[in-house]
This record gives sequence, C-alpha cells and structure tokens, in this order.
Amino acid sequence: MNAEPARPIPSDPAPLRPVTLGVQDVIVEKRADGSMLLRSPQVLGPYPAKITERLVYWAKHAPDRALFAQRDATGAWRTVTYAQALQQARAIGEALLTRNLSAERPIAILSGNDIEHALLALGALYAGIPHAPISPAYSLVSNDLARLRSIFELITPGLVFAADGNAFGRAIQSVVPADVDVVLTRNPTQGRAAIPFDKLGVTPTAAIDAAHDAVGPDTIAKFLFTSGSTGVPKCVINTQRMWCANQVMLQHSLPYFAEEPPVIVDWAPWHHTAGGNHNVGLVLHNGGTFYIDYGKPLPGAIEETVRNLREIAPTWYFNVPKGFEALLPYLRSDEQLRKNFFSRVKMLWFAGAALAQHVFDEIQELAVQACGERILFSTGFGSTETAPEALARTWPTENAANMGLPTAGMELKLVPNEGKLEARVRGPNITPGYWRQPEYTAQAFDEEGFYKLGDAFKFADPNDPKQGLLFDGRTAENFKLATGTWVHVGPLRAQFVDAFAPYVRDVVIAGEGCDDIAVLVFPHIDACQALCPDLPADAAPERVVEDARVCAHFTMLLEKMARTSTGSSTKICRALLMAEPPSMDKGEMTDKGSINQRAVLRDRAALVDEVYADAPSPRVIRI
Repeated sequence: MNAEPARPIPSDPAPLRPVTLGVQDVIVEKRADGSMLLRSPQVLGPYPAKITERLVYWAKHAPDRALFAQRDATGAWRTVTYAQALQQARAIGEALLTRNLSAERPIAILSGNDIEHALLALGALYAGIPHAPISPAYSLVSNDLARLRSIFELITPGLVFAADGNAFGRAIQSVVPADVDVVLTRNPTQGRAAIPFDKLGVTPTAAIDAAHDAVGPDTIAKFLFTSGSTGVPKCVINTQRMWCANQVMLQHSLPYFAEEPPVIVDWAPWHHTAGGNHNVGLVLHNGGTFYIDYGKPLPGAIEETVRNLREIAPTWYFNVPKGFEALLPYLRSDEQLRKNFFSRVKMLWFAGAALAQHVFDEIQELAVQACGERILFSTGFGSTETAPEALARTWPTENAANMGLPTAGMELKLVPNEGKLEARVRGPNITPGYWRQPEYTAQAFDEEGFYKLGDAFKFADPNDPKQGLLFDGRTAENFKLATGTWVHVGPLRAQFVDAFAPYVRDVVIAGEGCDDIAVLVFPHIDACQALCPDLPADAAPERVVEDARVCAHFTMLLEKMARTSTGSSTKICRALLMAEPPSMDKGEMTDKGSINQRAVLRDRAALVDEVYADAPSPRVIRI
C-alpha cells in the first residue's frame, strides 16, 4: 500500500456527498507483551442463521424488485426478481437433493458470473449443499489444467456446472470424472452427457422446506479458494455464520445500505470473496439490485464496463485499483459517462490491491467536475478467511493506504514482529479452517484462536488510534539485505508504482542477502512506447523496453526516487524491465491480477542473477 504521508486537505474542498456512515472509533487494550487488542465500541447486532433468510424476506417485501440483471444477446437487460429467484432456488434445491450431494460431494462451478450461476448457488444454499465457485481461468487459460485438477482431487465434487459446453469442454473432458453429473446452460460438450440448466429444477416438495429448515449457522455455504498470491491456493471453508455475520458487520459500517437498497454494476468474480461474498451479499442482504458487468479492467474489455456505466448509475461502486485506473481515460473524455457515473453514487470502494495515490486523487477531481461534490472513496481490509470484511474505513482521508478500523464484532490483535505490527483477527466471520487441509488450518491460528492474516499495519496517527490503520505490507514478503537491514516490500512496491506511473503495471522487489535493492519491472508497454513515437505500432515488447529512450526515462525516475530514500532499505539501485508478462500457470499472477512476489523471483531467478552480475547486461538499469 502507499506509505506516503497524507497530503494536507485543502482549506476549502468541495463538499462531500452526504451518506450515513458508521462510527469512527476504537477501543485499544495494551498488553504487557507489547501486543494490542483493538475492537469497535459497537456491539454486533443479530444476524440471520442463513443468508437465504434474506432472499425469503425480500421476496415477500419487494417481490417485483430486480435482484440480478444481465445483458442478453440483443444487449437488453434480462432480470430476475426476488420472487422469481426464490421460486427457482426452491425448484433447483429440490433437484439437488435427489443427487446425493453434500460437503463430501459439493457442486463445482467452472464458469463466471451470470444469472444461472447465481440461481444454482441460491438453490444450493437453500438446500444446504456447499458449492465451490472456481476461477474460470483454471479451465480456459491454463495450459495444463493442473490447478483445476488439484482442486477436483481435493473437494471431489458430485456435480459440475458450466455456462458453455464448448468453452469448458476441454476442462470437462479432461478433469471431470465420468460418474459426475454435468449441468450446462448451452452448447453440450461433445461425447459427454449433460443436463440442460433450464431442465434442472423440479416441482418443490416438503423435502426442500425441511432441508432449508435444517440449514444453520455452522452449515458450510461454500468453498472458496485463495488466490495464491503468496502460495498454493487453499480451500477455505465458508459457513453461513461467516457470511451472515459479515453482512451485519458491513451494515454497521455502511448503514446507508439499510436506508437505500444498493444498486451496483459489478464485474468482480464470484469465486473471489470480494465479489461473491461481499458484493453479492450486500445486495442480497439489503434488498438491492446487482447488474452483472461482463467488462474487465483490461484493454478491449473495459469498454463493456464503460457501456454499462453510461446506462446504469450505481449507488455504490466497487473496483480493484487497476479497474479504477482503466476507467480514468474514459471518465476524463466522456462527459455522458462522467455525469451518469457520479450522478447518485454515494461511495466508491476499492479492494484487492494497493490503489495508487494519483488514481485516488484524480477520481475525486473528476467527481467534482461532474457533480460539484467529492464522493467518499473508501476501502476495507480482509481476506478469503474473513468473509471478507475485517476492517473498514468510514471517513474521508487523503491517504489511500488507510484501511480503517475493526468492524463491529471483530477483534484485531497487533503483535510486534521484526519492527512491524503483525495483524491477527478473531470473530464470528472467521473461517473454521481449510477443507481437508489440517496442516494449513493448524498453521493459520495462534494459541488464542486468532487467524493470522500475514499482513502488517501501523497507526495513521500513533497519538490518535481512531484515525485508522495504514497497510504496512505482507510480513511473508519482507527480507533482509546483507547488512541485516529489513526491506519492507509492500510499502516500497507501492511507492515505486506511484513514482513510475504510468509506465509500470507492477514490480517485484529483489535483494535478499544482497548489498542493495533491485526490481524486476512489469512495464506498461503502451505507455513506454509513447516515449518512442517513431517505433511502429506493432513493435515487439522486447524492442520497446530495451529502447534507449525508455531506459533513459527509467534511469531518471530511479534517480529521482533514490533522492527521497531514507537509507539502504528504501533505495532501489538496479532495475530490469521485463517484456514477458506474468504467467498464471507458473503461479506468478493470480486471476485477479495480483503478483506472487515469491513465484516471480523463483521462476525468473536467471533475471535476478543478471541484475546482480558483476558485469550486468546493457538492459540492466543502474544508478
């Protein structure tokens, strides 16, 4: 996260759009061993025994309100109301009960966000059968299907769903056992029997009602897989208690959801906790409407998001930092988009990675241009194991690194660890562990039952804890130089990305056991090519990153950054620009775009050797 100090707030900033927020307060208990316990003064309110209680509630109180909407082949919005969703969930749940499914034989969902995915998940939740949304990239992008195969070996699914039998045919034929039922929305896979999704549901009987009555707080709702940003993905048990408690925690932080059911336009994948738990949950719990966005924060895909946001004005908007960055050029140039997007949104929310400070600042400037008001740009912090919200920031700040304070019902323990404060959490939203992975479960919790996040925090204001906590890097990524000086990777990485914007997509910090710090850079090829206007548009990435003008510009920026360093632990002396993007199959990148620092350093060890060679190659930038 960006560790730069907060910039001073102007004396006459534009007004902040009114929004009802939770309290900004914290109780701090200091212990004799130097650790601290932080908790909210708010008492967590009652929460449902199961998330489908909210589906039943809204089907009764707002039956004709759209729960989900997605574009059909003609571009029109196809909707499913709360009443329709409940009816179909019961019919699908009844059909699932006849197939001997359970936690031992759950439902595996291979494809991404769509209405059929949502209805199948609701049917499974209603029947008390766990489902496991799996990254579509493991089926569609991976060359060897190794991650998908290992997931199937771990969870032994009893039913598999995919939207398109053609697109997912290779994965189905290669990985899904012959005795496992396959459900497809369209395009049967050649040589494999499948159940059409529209034929899956059956007339509900007393059996589905009895099954729903039996679902309780400890029933497993779903299995979610960690992104693998720091290792091999693990299978996180998500109970009904976790999900339901976390939604009430979220409502304590953002009570305006109870006043105004949220309308969201969202692409975040449902196999991630942010998309599938946080975003789907806040809509379902609060009776909102979820417009499924098929855009992505990628060239050639962000345009669909822009199209949707020109048409649908959200009241709450979520994106990953790269998504906000990808939207910026369109918000700058498209007045219709800008006015519609900011017309009724009460809050902008980022999560999943560090938000560059320049993106944070410019989004606010564009909001003022569009509507004369600033929009609260906020965030929280959590993980797949926390369902996900553990911290939330409910007040405006100029520092994008401020993650907020513990939510109601959550205990945060800060433990001194090599000059940092390592974060651990305990509460009703914490996973009981990892499915069929007892060794991971044993390692994840301390002696008091706190889940070890593996992240560090520091106080925004050491004299006033209620000003929130700044993300201070992942403890697992930090390392020592040959001098014994610790390098804190997270803040340094964020500082580098900010200093080199817009020429860098991401960076990996190297130097363990060395005399100084080096970086392996994943450059923004288009931005770098703009430094060389005479290069042909189709110039190979290698030619761009090795161009003398690009190297000279990076040298200048590296020298400028070095002048602000405070010592060897923050001074980057060497850099190498990589033309080859991070590989998902090698574990260098997760499907949400996060970089696995350790995997890159492992798989590109030859580049690290090249950077630190006594006679480095001409493409190594040094100061």
